Amino acid sequence: MKRRNPLKLLFYLNVLIVVFLIGYKAYLNYFLSDFNAEHTEQLTQLEERLEGKDDFSFAVVGNINNSVGIFERKIVPMLNESDIDFLVSAGNAVSGGGEDKYRALHGSLSNLEIPYLLTFGENEYEDFGSFRFYEHFGPHFYSVVANNSRLIFLDSTGKTPFSWQHRWLEDILEADESDHVFVFVGHPLFEAEQSVLFGSSDAYWDSETSRLQLLDLIQRHEVDAVFSANLPLYSQQSVADTEFITTGGAGGLILNNDVSFHHFIRVNVTPEDFEVELVPLDIGQHPILKQLESFWFFIYSLFYVGYQNFILLVSVLTLIAIRLYTMIFLDRDYYPDYDIDPSPWLNKPLRVAMFTNNYLPFIGGVPISIARLRRGLEALGNRSLVIAPRYSGIGEEEENTLYVPSLLPVGRKREFRMANIFLPGIRRRVREFKPDIIHLHHPFWLGSLGLFMARRMRIPAIYTYHTRLEHYAHFVPVPGRLFRNFISHALVKRFANKCDGIIVPTASAEEYLRMIGVKRDIFVQPTGIEFERFQDVDPARVRALRKEFGIKDEVVLISVSRISLEKNIDFMLDALADLRQRIDQPFRLLLIGEGDQQPRLQRRLNELGLSDCCTLVGSVPPKEMPNYYGLGDIFVFASKSETQGMVILEAMASGLPVVAVRSSGIDDVVRQDYNGFKTREVRDQWRDAVRRLIQERDLRATLGRQAREFSKGYSVEHFAEEVKAVYAKVLASLER
Repeated sequence: MKRRNPLKLLFYLNVLIVVFLIGYKAYLNYFLSDFNAEHTEQLTQLEERLEGKDDFSFAVVGNINNSVGIFERKIVPMLNESDIDFLVSAGNAVSGGGEDKYRALHGSLSNLEIPYLLTFGENEYEDFGSFRFYEHFGPHFYSVVANNSRLIFLDSTGKTPFSWQHRWLEDILEADESDHVFVFVGHPLFEAEQSVLFGSSDAYWDSETSRLQLLDLIQRHEVDAVFSANLPLYSQQSVADTEFITTGGAGGLILNNDVSFHHFIRVNVTPEDFEVELVPLDIGQHPILKQLESFWFFIYSLFYVGYQNFILLVSVLTLIAIRLYTMIFLDRDYYPDYDIDPSPWLNKPLRVAMFTNNYLPFIGGVPISIARLRRGLEALGNRSLVIAPRYSGIGEEEENTLYVPSLLPVGRKREFRMANIFLPGIRRRVREFKPDIIHLHHPFWLGSLGLFMARRMRIPAIYTYHTRLEHYAHFVPVPGRLFRNFISHALVKRFANKCDGIIVPTASAEEYLRMIGVKRDIFVQPTGIEFERFQDVDPARVRALRKEFGIKDEVVLISVSRISLEKNIDFMLDALADLRQRIDQPFRLLLIGEGDQQPRLQRRLNELGLSDCCTLVGSVPPKEMPNYYGLGDIFVFASKSETQGMVILEAMASGLPVVAVRSSGIDDVVRQDYNGFKTREVRDQWRDAVRRLIQERDLRATLGRQAREFSKGYSVEHFAEEVKAVYAKVLASLER
């Protein structure tokens, strides 16, 4: 029985905890019953509480900052046990204007057994909190009457223009006949006499002009006291007959010294007078421990009130710890497991289901590679089922191939088909086939369906990296740079890392996958060619073709590729146009293939004056290709989008030396000065390599002979045997 890793179980347990707590947080924010216009309800309670009283008292707190340790657990119980009639926050009751902070504050205030009123302060305003304050509590500035006193709340954040508040305040004060007037404003109007570490000029009223206007109103109308917050200290200053009090000790960041300490203010009011009483909180700890606890409360107040957020924080930190532990302390063996025995899988017939986005009768490198692999595997006694798009009306359909109806064609000439992967018959047919392994040839669409089915059927998935997707940006309806530089690489990386093994045709393709972050096992296995088929050339057919194309004594250049932008054919034509101006020896280019760029390239040949020596042949049946290669003397190629370039190996098998642009795939099969030349994408270098082979007949013959010998190592039989060995290793590894 497979032993479970307890660390992995702990990791997933923490993931579940985090997901649960995030869901719970979302529930609190979006599904719990809402609260609106709380000040209306609080004023009703306040009027009922003060009814029939001449004397009353209220508490003033500043900088609650969503504190649990100080405000909720210390101050609230003290207020509930006292004879204080109501509570006023002078500002910064929340640590930020987020919805969770407002809901956390509401949760803390719900523990009060007395009414409360809030001042709109700096923290209430930030993070788009102004509309939340208005919705949950009420206006940003307002006035209430408490028996013989008037309480005025101002907005000092700049959200409400002071010119409007000034006119409103002047009307209120001129008409007021209360015994006492108390003003609450978030920002202090005077600098504190004591210096404090976390104080700054930004903590005070911002505009000097509006500050002087407000002070003028306060002095002319004999306001009794002005209460502010926004500083982590207690300060009381008398100016004329008005007390200016700053209080910031209800839970925010406090230094726990003689200036900055936890406290609240009690205000006792009688018809004749009022008294301000400072109530310090005796936490009873060593000063250093007090500072540490204050800092902890500050950090803790940043989270939603309650233990849920503490657990959330601990869970996240635990996930980080587990990740670090696995990176540092767990041993890793990056070498292959040589104890794996693949022989049981090598010696039995396998059932292989292959998923591809294009297949015969569509002519291309990927369909040809799949067809050769299929024939090779079946020759070894294995069975295969290919799942591919249907190409209606062209060519013959193979047996043991599930042709999926198309949703829509893609490309300028509608040469690609998007198969209808949603048909339930696909899944049913694959299950009936009972594959041992699923082989994927594209990292999306039908490839994604194949990966999904491999996971559902609990069998391994192998992915062959055939195509450099970044060179196909012109087919994708997104910005080209975005697809080339990010999407294509991310798509391949994500898909490959979900598979159980990756086959690449060349070492350079393996290097690319490692560079983009693929971690899975990679097997380098070049696609095979049918070497013997390219030795079977019909001389009579070759003579007929020479006559058909009007070839006389010219040196014949052959190129085979899809006529598409990613094949870099314009570079080749420009170089050949330049070459024609530099040599007298005639040459003829036969460009075999079809694609959406065919009409444009024909016009380009006319513009370059090459139409008499360059022919766009179009599509050629695979069985005819040996005869077409038999026409040639040199194979020329400029594509940089290949992962291997099978047509180059086919040309070599036909005895043609190669001139190609150096790139991935090309670099692995073209041996410089042995079977051809590979150059940088520089027109002069590529042109001169072609010129050399045209003019030096002996060199051309030597490189052609060596190219034929080189290509013998890429037989279909050998290819199929090696791929089956990959299947066997993956199956044995998963079984182990």
